[in-house]
Amino acid sequence: MRIRLTALLFFAFLAPCAGQLAAPGPARGAVTWIVKGHGFGHGVGMSQYGAYGYAEHGKGYRFILHHYYRGTQLGRLQGPRIVRVLVGIVGSDVGFRGATGACGRGLDSGRAYQAFRSGRRVKLRGAGGRTLADCGRKLRAAGDGRIEIEGIGAYRGALEVVPTDSDAASLNVVNAVPVDQYVKGVIPNESPASWPQAALRAQAVAARSYALSVQVTGNGFDLYDDTSSQVYDGLESETAATNEAAEATKGEVLLYGGKIAEAFFSACSGGHTESIQNVFFGPSIPYLTGVEDPYDYYCPLHTWTLKFSGPEISDRLSAYLDGRLRSVQVTKRGASPRIVWARLHGTGGVTRIRGDQLASALGGYDRWLAFRKLVGGRPPSPAGGAPQGGAAPSPSGGASIAESGGA
Repeated sequence: MRIRLTALLFFAFLAPCAGQLAAPGPARGAVTWIVKGHGFGHGVGMSQYGAYGYAEHGKGYRFILHHYYRGTQLGRLQGPRIVRVLVGIVGSDVGFRGATGACGRGLDSGRAYQAFRSGRRVKLRGAGGRTLADCGRKLRAAGDGRIEIEGIGAYRGALEVVPTDSDAASLNVVNAVPVDQYVKGVIPNESPASWPQAALRAQAVAARSYALSVQVTGNGFDLYDDTSSQVYDGLESETAATNEAAEATKGEVLLYGGKIAEAFFSACSGGHTESIQNVFFGPSIPYLTGVEDPYDYYCPLHTWTLKFSGPEISDRLSAYLDGRLRSVQVTKRGASPRIVWARLHGTGGVTRIRGDQLASALGGYDRWLAFRKLVGGRPPSPAGGAPQGGAAPSPSGGASIAESGGA
């Protein structure tokens, strides 16, 4: 769904320098495009850097959650809830240890075993190569709360292995784990463990709510372990601080109308979050409407800048553009105001493009974009020119801490 927040820490070191390198002035008549952007991610729901800012200014996790998810209430799960996370796809055997039982057989948790595919069935093999059991369409191996999967990692909960639908030999490797244990493997991969507890606890509740409300229909799984769902790295990524946040909010989820809320979140909003229908082109959701985000300026990509020559920007937009780019006309902005729709005026005609397509083609971090065209280092004369309507309001709340180029 987004580039993981922890990857943004790398960009923090680059941001102050990118886009500011000395370069020769433009040749007379040469076209340069300056694209000013805000934010990092899709901008829907909680801004993680904004949550950090609220925590730094003394706000608790309940305040943070209610700010970003307007109209929701905190509720508590009744009983354990299991989520199934796809942690790998393998083309041969799945080695594991730590299990005390699988497929109706008792196992030695200190020994290694293998799951292997036979047609549409999964079988269990011992370390000596002897087949121990026919598990049917799924092997389930569980132990005392820790299972080690060869080449993949260590996880809480149980291992489940099912044949894939797409290949005659491959297997889906799935971690079936209680959601309260699952979030322990999510929080440190979505928010730095050094952040204040209020921000980490807000992340814990959002991650738990998201896991139970925004699921996929997979072959034996309902969540991915990457940004397609949320980043989950199991036991080896856990920290004391993030586990404290998970335990302090155990069982807590966001509710709206009696149902668990779809708690979308992204790295930083640029100063204002966006309404979900303007990003994913589906129905509006009352608690996922754009709100001001006054502390998002902590984000290294709160504000950033891209620079292109005329041929460069035309090449990047070639899949959507007719001819060479003359101007960008934004026809619809969202609440933030991210671009929802725009027109590209090319030398061969006018085409329509979505904001997400525009940002992706240009390598932008987000779709909150404004365009400025220079000819020979100066704005072109408006006389006889195509519409230039690419300007956007500046973000509310906070000064920019970075100008950067660049995902």
